[in-house]
Amino acid sequence: MSDDVIDNESEHRFVVTRDGRTAELTYRLNGRRFVLIHTGVPEELEGQGIGGELVRAAVARAARDGLTVVPVCPYARQWLQKHSDVADLAEIDWVAQD
Repeated sequence: MSDDVIDNESEHRFVVTRDGRTAELTYRLNGRRFVLIHTGVPEELEGQGIGGELVRAAVARAARDGLTVVPVCPYARQWLQKHSDVADLAEIDWVAQD
């Protein structure tokens, strides 16, 4: 996980703060399923790869904790499909929409 990414478990989100702006990837745990809900990156931070850092951090946590990733978030799903090297690190449920 990038040093910039913080897993705020109490708020169920990964966050990155740069230049006073915060990007996030919200999630929920459903048993052993790690549901990625929404990625939000402020316009001022777009194009810096921050969304990918957030998804990468979520996959790292899933791999560490033995969770199945459920990418409901369209951005996370698309990013994982383009980065199979990261997606291969954890079990991914491409079908479920929990």
